[in-house]
Amino acid sequence: MRCSTLPIILITTLMAPLAGYSQQNLTASIAPVSATATDEPEKIRSYVTGKVLTVDGQPVEQAGILVKNSTMGTSTNADGRFRLPLPAGSYTLVVSYLGVGRQEIEVSLGADQTLNLPPITLSQSAQQLSEVKVTATRTMNEQPVTVGKMPVRPLDLPQSVVTINKEVLEQQQVLRVSEVLQNVSGVYVMGATGGTQEEIAGRGFAFNSNNTFKNGVRYNNGVMPEISGLERFEILKGSAAILYGNVAAGGVINLVTKKPQFQSGGQIGMRVGSYNFYKPSLDVYGAINNSEHVAFRLNSSYENARSFRDGVKGERFYVNPSVLVKLGEKTDILIEGDYLNDNRTPDYGIGAINYEIADVPRSRFLNTDWANNETTQKSATLTLTHRLNQNWQVRTTAGYQHYDNNLLSASRPTGIRPNGNLLRNVQRTSATEGYMLGQVDLMGKFATGSLNHTLLVGVDGDQYDSRNVSYVTAAYDSINVFDPNRVVAQPRVRADITNLTRNQRTTGGTRRGGVYAQDLLSISEKLKVLAGLRWTYQETPSDVLTYRTDVTTKTRRFDEAWSPRLGIVYQPIQTMSLFSSYSNSFTINSGLDVTGTALKPSTLDQYEVGIKNDLFQGLLSANVTAYQIVNSNLAQTVLPDAPNFNKDYPTAQELAGEVTSRGVEVDILSKPYQGWSFIAGYSYNQTKYTKSTIYEVGSLLRYNPNHTANASVFYTFDNESALKGLNAGFVATYIGERQAGRSTRRTVENDAYRLIPLKAYPLFDLSVGYTLDRVSLRLKASNLLDAYNYNAHDDNSINPINPRQFSGTLSYQL
Repeated sequence: MRCSTLPIILITTLMAPLAGYSQQNLTASIAPVSATATDEPEKIRSYVTGKVLTVDGQPVEQAGILVKNSTMGTSTNADGRFRLPLPAGSYTLVVSYLGVGRQEIEVSLGADQTLNLPPITLSQSAQQLSEVKVTATRTMNEQPVTVGKMPVRPLDLPQSVVTINKEVLEQQQVLRVSEVLQNVSGVYVMGATGGTQEEIAGRGFAFNSNNTFKNGVRYNNGVMPEISGLERFEILKGSAAILYGNVAAGGVINLVTKKPQFQSGGQIGMRVGSYNFYKPSLDVYGAINNSEHVAFRLNSSYENARSFRDGVKGERFYVNPSVLVKLGEKTDILIEGDYLNDNRTPDYGIGAINYEIADVPRSRFLNTDWANNETTQKSATLTLTHRLNQNWQVRTTAGYQHYDNNLLSASRPTGIRPNGNLLRNVQRTSATEGYMLGQVDLMGKFATGSLNHTLLVGVDGDQYDSRNVSYVTAAYDSINVFDPNRVVAQPRVRADITNLTRNQRTTGGTRRGGVYAQDLLSISEKLKVLAGLRWTYQETPSDVLTYRTDVTTKTRRFDEAWSPRLGIVYQPIQTMSLFSSYSNSFTINSGLDVTGTALKPSTLDQYEVGIKNDLFQGLLSANVTAYQIVNSNLAQTVLPDAPNFNKDYPTAQELAGEVTSRGVEVDILSKPYQGWSFIAGYSYNQTKYTKSTIYEVGSLLRYNPNHTANASVFYTFDNESALKGLNAGFVATYIGERQAGRSTRRTVENDAYRLIPLKAYPLFDLSVGYTLDRVSLRLKASNLLDAYNYNAHDDNSINPINPRQFSGTLSYQL
C-alpha cells in the first residue's frame, strides 16, 4: 500500500462512527440518563452561555452543565466558561461539581437566540475546591499544553498534541523517558550515548537540548531526566519554531513537574528491582502555616543500581522544591527549583566489526573498571501570571540552569579486528554550561465585529555560556572482545588511571532573541484560522584555545530568520476537527561557504493535515495526522570536482542537499470508563535523502524506524467488587526496522562506510497494583518476552536493550 493512500483510509475509518453525534462533554460527576427527542443536533440553533465561579471569584474548570432529564450537557473550560447548544424551548439546567451541591437554573430560549447567563457562583472557595479529589478528566483534545503557550484546547489547533498525565505515569510505573514514549506515536528513542542519556527523535529529526523543555524552559538533555517528580509529559509534534525559535522540526517535549497544593498530603515510597536496583522517594505538599496564599511542594528521590551489563552501575540524587504565592486575586508567583546529580558508568556497548554487530554475550562490557560519567544539573524557574481581566493575562518567565559534566573513560570501541582484538584509548572531557532565559507573553481574547480572536504576543531572550575542555586521547591497553581472559599483544590489560594532557578549551555560547505574534481567529463556530510570525536573531561566539600552541582562535557568527505559521481548522461538529497547516523552522549551520563566510541557516518547510475526534461523549479521543517535512537546503561539503570548489577553503559547505520526511500518525486515548482505560498509537515515517552531493539519493537516514506501534490496557476494580483496590494492565510496543552505522558515500569508490540494519522488535510490560487505605503495592515485569535488540549511536556504540526485569514499589499516602 502506498503511503499517500494510508491517511485517507485511516481518516475515513475514524469519521464513520461520527454520524449523529453532538457535543456531550459531560463530567464524570453527571450520571448519564436516557436520550430524548430534543437531542437531535439538526434542531439546535440557540445557545446558553455563562461562567461558573467560586465564592472568591475564581473560575471553576470542569463544572458540569446538564439539561435536566436529558443527556445534553457540557463542562466549563479553564476560564470557567461554557457554551451549550440547545433547540428552542424551556429547560432546567443543573450545575454541578464533584463534591459540591447542585444548582438548578430555569432558562427559556427562542429560535436562533444566544442567552448569556449572569455568573453562577458556587458556595466553596478556590482553596476548598482544590481539596476535592476530581476524577473527571478532560480528553486529549480538550487539555491545553503549557508548552503551546496559548490557553487553547488542542481540538482548535492545526497541530498534533499529546499529553501523558501522572495517572498514566503512576499506573505504568515509568522510570525513564523511553517508557513514557511508549504511549506516543512517532516519537521514539533513536540511540543511547554511552548509556548516560536517551537520544529522542520524532518524525525523522533528533530532539536535541533545543527541543527539550522543563516547565517551559529549555533543559539540557545530556543527562536522563528524572521522572518521579513529573506531573505530566507534553509533546507538541511538528514545528514549534514560531514559539521557541531554533528548534528541530520533529517537535518539542515539555516536562511539567508537580506543583504546590494548599491541601496537605504527599507520599513516601520505595522501589526495588532486578540487578540490585533500589529507589526511595518522597513527595510532600501543603500550605505554609495554613496560609491561603502560600503553598509548597517538595519532591526528592535517590537511585542506586547495578546492571545486566558486567561492571556497569549508576547512582543519582534528585530534589525538586517549589513554592506558589498568590498575590491577591489576580496575581500568582510560582518558583520552582531542580537539582540532579547523576553518576554512572559510561557504557558504549558491544561494538561492531566491519559494520556487523559483534557476536558477544549481552552482558559483555568493553570499558575500564574505573570509567565514570558525572553530571550535575541545577535550575530555577520563576513564573509570574497576572490576570488583567477575565479575558487578558500577562505571563512572565525567568529561568536559570547550570550544567556540569565530567567524563573519564575508554573511548568508543572502534576498529575491532576480525579476531576480536581491540586497542582501547582513554578519553577525558569536561563541560560547564550556564543558561538564562527571560520571556514575556501577553494572551487575550477579543472580538472585531463577528470575528473572535485568541491572541498571543511575546518576546523572549536567552543566553548560553559554555566552557568545554578536551584532552589528548592516549592509547591505553588491548583486550579481546570475544574472550576478556585472552592474552593479546602489547599494550597489556591495565587497571590504573592514566593522566591526560589538555588539548583544547572552547569558550562559547549563544545569544538569542525573538519576537512573535500568533492569532487564533474564529471566523464562525465551525471555521478557525491560526496565523503567526516570529523573527529570531542569534549570535554564536566561539573562542578556541589550543594548549599546545597557546593560540586562541576567535569566531563570531550572526544569524536571523523568519518563521511563519498558517493553519485552518474546520469543525463540522463540535467534537471533530479537520485541519491543515504550514509552518517553517530553521537550523543553524556551523560551517563556512566557499568564500569563507559563515553559512546561512537551513530552513525547513512542514505541511500537515489531520483529523481529531472526541467520540462516545468524550470517552475516547482518536486523532490521525499526515505530514511532510522538507529541508530543501541541507548543508553538505563542496566536493573537490565541483565547479565552485575553492582550494583555500577545502572543507567549505553549500546548501545543496535535501532531506524529506513523510509519515502518518494515529493517537488514541480513552478516559477511564467502568474501570477500563486504553491508549494506542501507530506511526509510519520515511526520512530519506531526496537530493545529495554525497549520499545516494533515496537512501534512508539512520536511526528512524519506518513503523512504530503502541497499546496499553488497564482495568481497575470498583469499590463494589471483592477485588476493590486492584489494578492491572499491560503496555505493548513495537519498534520497526532501523539502521545504524554510516551511510555509504557515492563519491568515494569502494567506500568502507556501511549501514548496520537493526531488526524490528516488540516490548511487552505487565503491571499490577493494589491499594488498601493509604498503602499501595505495585509490581512490574518489563520486557516480559525478553526481546533482544539494540540502541545504536554511529557505527561503534551498540548498546543492547534491557532484558526481562522485575520491580516492585511500596508507597504510603501521607
